[in-house]
Amino acid sequence: SDISILFFPYLVRQHLNSTMGSHNNMLDCPPTCSCSPTEIYCNKSDNGISFPLFSLQDTGNNGNNSIEDLFKNITSIHIENWTGLQTLKEVDIELYTGLQRLTIMNGNLRVIQARAFSKNPHLRYINLSKNPLTTLSWQLFQNLQLSELRLEDVVFECGCDIRWIQLWQQRGEAGLHNQLLFCTNGAARIPLQTMNISLCDLPDISVTHSNLTVIEGDRVTVTCNGSGYPLPEVDWTVNDLHSINTHQSNVYWPKVHSINLTLVNVSRDDNFYMLTCIAENKVGMANASIQLTVYFPPTILKLDEPERRHETCIEFTVRGNPQPTLRWFYRDKLIPPSDYIRTDMDTYQDYLEGCLNFKNPTHHNNGNYTLEASNFLGVATKTVYGHFLNAPFSEGTPTPTITVTHRPEEDTFGVSIAVGLAGFACVLLVVLFVLINKYGRRSKFGMKGPVAVISGEEDSASPLHHVNHGIITPCTLDAGPDAVVIGMTRIPVIENPQYFRHGHNCNKPATYVQHIKRRDIILKRELGEGAFGKVFLAECYNLSPTKDKMLVAVKTLKDPTLAARKDFQREAELLTNLQHEHIVKFYGVCVDGDPLIMVFEYMKHGDLNKFLRAHGPDAMILVDGQPLQTNGELGLSQMLHIATQIAAGMMYLASQHFVHRDLATRNCLVGNGLLVKIGDFGMSRDIYSTDYYRVGGHTMLPIRWMPPESIMYRKFTTESDVWSFGVILWEIFTYGKQPWFQLANNEVIECITQGRVLERPRVCPKEVYDIMLGCWQREPQQRLNIKDIQKILYALGKATPVYLDILG
Repeated sequence: SDISILFFPYLVRQHLNSTMGSHNNMLDCPPTCSCSPTEIYCNKSDNGISFPLFSLQDTGNNGNNSIEDLFKNITSIHIENWTGLQTLKEVDIELYTGLQRLTIMNGNLRVIQARAFSKNPHLRYINLSKNPLTTLSWQLFQNLQLSELRLEDVVFECGCDIRWIQLWQQRGEAGLHNQLLFCTNGAARIPLQTMNISLCDLPDISVTHSNLTVIEGDRVTVTCNGSGYPLPEVDWTVNDLHSINTHQSNVYWPKVHSINLTLVNVSRDDNFYMLTCIAENKVGMANASIQLTVYFPPTILKLDEPERRHETCIEFTVRGNPQPTLRWFYRDKLIPPSDYIRTDMDTYQDYLEGCLNFKNPTHHNNGNYTLEASNFLGVATKTVYGHFLNAPFSEGTPTPTITVTHRPEEDTFGVSIAVGLAGFACVLLVVLFVLINKYGRRSKFGMKGPVAVISGEEDSASPLHHVNHGIITPCTLDAGPDAVVIGMTRIPVIENPQYFRHGHNCNKPATYVQHIKRRDIILKRELGEGAFGKVFLAECYNLSPTKDKMLVAVKTLKDPTLAARKDFQREAELLTNLQHEHIVKFYGVCVDGDPLIMVFEYMKHGDLNKFLRAHGPDAMILVDGQPLQTNGELGLSQMLHIATQIAAGMMYLASQHFVHRDLATRNCLVGNGLLVKIGDFGMSRDIYSTDYYRVGGHTMLPIRWMPPESIMYRKFTTESDVWSFGVILWEIFTYGKQPWFQLANNEVIECITQGRVLERPRVCPKEVYDIMLGCWQREPQQRLNIKDIQKILYALGKATPVYLDILG
């Protein structure tokens, strides 16, 4: 029996719960439905039954799945012609927590209860067409990121209750602008777009402050006013607020609902908190926020004794607002900054974190070090003992003497022998060094041993920028293997950051990152989710001088640690420097409050891998639950056009000395007119988890796209990116198949390291497969140059003009 469940009443749920002791349970698909482990499809009459009933079955082979898991796996439910289903309640679908598509059409559905979708946060598509619904509340959908809401042939009663649908049509929300909807006004049936209802509109909202600065311990009151028809409900949201608060004092004036929020004994833990007021009525919701700034005296949270290492450091963390001034004292004397003792620190909001760094300290630097932090509200001090080296001889111990017991002539002879031996040893070491560099450390991949110089040119002696433990460190060579930042997520990955950069100028001026105000960003719907946070489609105001607003994709950073915030800033600076027509455009950041946000251009058709799969010869899509063949199969000209654009983007990356390390179609995006750009929002390791091979429980590597030297020695260069581009070409000409899809990960590693390559795709011309083979040369220096690849693809594409009507 298939694993499947449809809406079922309370008594059946109780029966299922009572049988959880039997761990081999499955549920029979209702007789009027067809089911799979992820979908339920019912298109036959229900004979007046409001909900289908299920019988519990012991299969003896499903011991690993609980009842909750069976529900969670269902992503699509389609019900048609069920006349008995008149009311949809929360209890009906509350266990379908993974539900993404819901269709209830051509039935007798009359009422949807207020919290019916409260347990289904992933719903993106809802179809309620051809039901006798007379009204519908926007609050049903307020916590969903709907991409489509279908309401065809639902005739509503004209009135203020459905004014929100009219507004959504005007704004183009959830696909409603493409639907012809009607309402009845008495006996007349009129298009919803022409409905004219007086005294019915979105609420207006205002607050008494835009920014509020107080001193810790103060008492303060702010006021929020909501106005409009119908008169809105108004309330302050104070989740996670540490200060004692009361928000009573409701006052109802004509057309205005006013509410006060009083904070008592304001806490420093509420510094930079956004106090948000919400006003809502039948038509919709409006909100306004006040940023709270709390001044408080400094405190020294951490002052650690130095560890013995080459760059010795006394670590500290200080908190205070306004930002405290720091001074260091050694044996009660102020330490002036110098090349030998200096303070390095980073700031985030009201935290200062850093080190008092010493260069080559000796026993003379041992002693008490006092940190003083001060602002206008107070001073904090703390002392720590710094011990760097032991004195050569302890106090009170006489310095040892050397007694000469041989003749001076013997001294001269001994010195001559010692000098001669030392000279011979030096010559021998030089010869060994040259031989090792020339022969001993060069592998069959043309690498300089297992610890390779990671740069675009192997023999470059120029300074490098590389990622060390997730932090971009200028002009250093010691790469940290333990953790890097991938898509702004601190996860253990061996030398595999999303981007890698080296340059020739270590004194380059700081990059200016554009800051975007939070009030200018209006989220529309969720596009995806990764370990770092979520990516949303949004409208952004005041971003372009020629447009009032524009669609953007925003990437959020959830639960940011201090280290993650530093990485966020560094990645923003890195992305700001990448400007090219085939690199996804980075607009800037929003850091006034949480979550931290990065703003990118919106690419309408999503990632290239999904696009290829959707435009292949075997692509199938579901329309209202029915499988339909897609039209718009990609042809040779369009494939070449896609590949040429990616090659152009890679040429730019190579010219900027960037090595991507994770080039694949999943990390390219498609816009209007078949425009393709390289870019990754850091989600691919979650959405395409099977494309990554987990090593040692932590390390995740895209081995199917990696050359032998990257798999075996973690060497990443422009040449390794060229290998990955050859795999991208293979993906394009197979309509998005996974490379080596027939093999397990360990088998893939064995094939690549033994010299096997992917076979020529069925629709791939010989000239294009020759490019792939040129990318897959075993020796990195023998691979094609990306500039030459782009020229060849451009010439091939010119011979076959591109037809762009596939995106219609």
